Amino acid sequence: MTSFSVKGGRQLRGEIVPQGAKNEALQVLCATLLTSEKVTIHNIPDILDVNNLINLISSLGVEVNRLSGHSYSFAARDVNIDFLLSDDLKKRSGSLRGSLMIIGPLLARFGKSYFPRPGGDKIGRRRMDTHINGLVSLGATFDYEYTEEFYKLHADKLTGCNLLLEEASVTGTANILMASSLARGKTTIYHAACEPYVQQLCHMLNRMGAKISGIGSNLITIEGVDHLHGCEHTLLPDMIEVGSFIGLAAMTRSSITIKNVSWENLGIIPTVFRRLGIELNRQGDDIYIPGHEHYQVETFIDGSILTVDDAPWPGFTPDLISIVLVVATQAQGSVLIHQKMFESRLFFVDKIIDMGAQIILCDPHRATVIGLDNKIRLRPTTMTSPDIRAGVALLIAALSAEGISIIHNIDQIDRGYEQIDLRLNALGADIKRIT
Repeated sequence: MTSFSVKGGRQLRGEIVPQGAKNEALQVLCATLLTSEKVTIHNIPDILDVNNLINLISSLGVEVNRLSGHSYSFAARDVNIDFLLSDDLKKRSGSLRGSLMIIGPLLARFGKSYFPRPGGDKIGRRRMDTHINGLVSLGATFDYEYTEEFYKLHADKLTGCNLLLEEASVTGTANILMASSLARGKTTIYHAACEPYVQQLCHMLNRMGAKISGIGSNLITIEGVDHLHGCEHTLLPDMIEVGSFIGLAAMTRSSITIKNVSWENLGIIPTVFRRLGIELNRQGDDIYIPGHEHYQVETFIDGSILTVDDAPWPGFTPDLISIVLVVATQAQGSVLIHQKMFESRLFFVDKIIDMGAQIILCDPHRATVIGLDNKIRLRPTTMTSPDIRAGVALLIAALSAEGISIIHNIDQIDRGYEQIDLRLNALGADIKRIT
């Protein structure tokens, strides 16, 4: 097991550039399966989840070439569908939820797709019904082998239809978008996810020859085409990293500039951190956060406690709830954190309480944080990362604590953050990777 040894209490300073967006990368990598022509993608983050997906589609027969550090080309000329039935696929998919998004492209292009139950973060129930029901509505037949937890989809030809999604699932919307791009006729998706990642996928598919309209809204229309061709695509910066770095600066009382953030794609992320009392200044497409000795939480207009909750875009992303919770521990004032979407995501708070934070876990979805206003610093401790976002929240807490903390199971952090130890050490942090 690999761990971090973190010597906290240091103020950081300097500039940092966010990596390419992880969630977007997982979608557009799967979209390369829709064509036999070359697709070039830039700004791909060098992280475990993305690298595992690249290895997976390479095993399917996709020709993968690394052009430079973060640029790749993909050519899915000779896809081996039989690999989907192998034990190797079952093993790989079991640790990567992003593998779920290969089913739409493979079904649309080859008429069949097989896949095991995907893995990913253990943050609560993550249903696949939206994916399956959408593809069945397009004309696929579905079979599930309960003993093997193995799914099978077949379709001679997908046909467009009107779809009303049960939930605004990002990955479900992406799967249906990719499949319907090669379906016969028109598909309309009501209650579609409209996150910047989905918008980017739509723009990429249109460059490949798809006919998608309603991009950025909850009603997307797709006119199916006979085939798609190659294109070039560049990933957005990762808005979850941007939010993580804002929280890190506030917690460690550091002065940090986050470069090239694609401000117009951050939504209400800056607003939420400002409501926590964090000063952040837009400088062109950069964000500058000055050092904070104190930051005071706003209340609502009627004086009631500030509530931060997650919601589908343009609401606040659930991937930053863990970060906001940790940042609130050193604010002046109290915050109610309401994690609506996943019932296990707040279960890491016991580790923050062990560090001296004042948090009341009301139920699996809600926690009240009473800020310490930097009058009582968090204590160092030994802890284990349960998932990607909680892992980085624990890292931020450790960097703010006076003394040495140990964080185990940092493979979880490496799944979503590229060389986070080296990048933060360049700002003055003291993080050592140990085995």
